[in-house]
This record gives sequence, C-alpha cells and structure tokens, in this order.
Amino acid sequence: MSSERQNQTVGEKTLTLAAKPGMKWYVLRVASNKEEQVREALERKVKIEGLEDTIGRIIVPTQNEKRLRGGVARVYLRKMYPGYVFVEMITEKDGSVPEHVWFMIKETMGVGDFIGSEGKPSAMSDHDVEKMLLAVERAEEAPTLGIPFAKGDRVKVREGSFESFEGEVESMDVAKGIVTVLLTIFGRSTPVDVEYWQLEKV
Repeated sequence: MSSERQNQTVGEKTLTLAAKPGMKWYVLRVASNKEEQVREALERKVKIEGLEDTIGRIIVPTQNEKRLRGGVARVYLRKMYPGYVFVEMITEKDGSVPEHVWFMIKETMGVGDFIGSEGKPSAMSDHDVEKMLLAVERAEEAPTLGIPFAKGDRVKVREGSFESFEGEVESMDVAKGIVTVLLTIFGRSTPVDVEYWQLEKV
C-alpha cells in the first residue's frame, strides 16, 4: 500500500502519514539540544524560499513528563528522539534530495545529515511514521511520570537513610514516584520504599 496518501487509524484518531502526494518522512540528524532551533530555522527558510511544495511538516516529537522531588511535582518537556528532526519532503526519482533543497538544509546551523546511505536519505517505514505521529498527537495529554527504572534493575541509593546501599528494583508506584527496592539489611533482603529521584542505576 502506497504511503503517498495514506491514513492510519489509532484508537479514535486518524493520523495522516503524508500531507501531499509524493511526500515521505525522513530523519535528519542535528546537534544535541538544537532540535527546536533547527526546526524553527527550517520552517522559516521553507516559507521564505517558497518550498512548501517540496517540504511539508517538520517535527520534533516531545512529551510532557512530570517529575517528583521531595513531594513537589514539576512538568518538563522531554524530547522523545534527542538529536533528530523529522522532515516530510519530496525527493528526486533516484531517491536523492533536490540540490537546492539540500543546500538550504545543510546551511542551517546545527544540521548534520539525513539517515541513509550513499548520499541518499532513507524514507521511514509506515510503522515508524505512525509511531512518531502518535507521539505528537499525545504530546498535549496529561503529563506522565518518568521513572527511568524497570523491575529487576540494579540501583544505588544516592540520598536518604540508606545512602550508598545497592539493591534490586522490586516494584514501582508510578503515580507517587515511589520505587520499592530490595536492600540487604543486617544480612536479610528487605523491601524499602524510596523516591525514584534518590536512586541511580548501577
């Protein structure tokens, strides 16, 4: 099935995989922490040079993430794919980027190269496009609590009564930001509840 003009339904939402016939999605490597600056600069250049028929959407997928520290919750905007910008565009018949478009992109501060081979960018698969666009759709939903651990992880307590103790993650209460860690205390494995920000991976 062609991805030139294709929709995917996810839940109750319909995601348009391509805005215009002939356009596909590509991944552009950019300097770390320069994703938004690159996106804004490219969007300005597209308008100034009248390239709307060649370049469509330019996206930096982000997610609202809630972090708890000492019982105080703050919301941060987290980039889901650090170091990458997603560009919807038309390429030449041989798969290469039109020369004038390539120069415009390369002259933008912070830009690296497209993911691909032999100087030609590789188009994203429909599955990856759907996943990326769904992340964009969900960006404005209630923030999630980002706990960077999973059951079975080896962790070390950085602060608190059990500072420097090491143990294994037993379970997590994501809503409260609490991680239950199995610590060896007086020779016995003991479950201890610790705020997630007090832990680090070993």
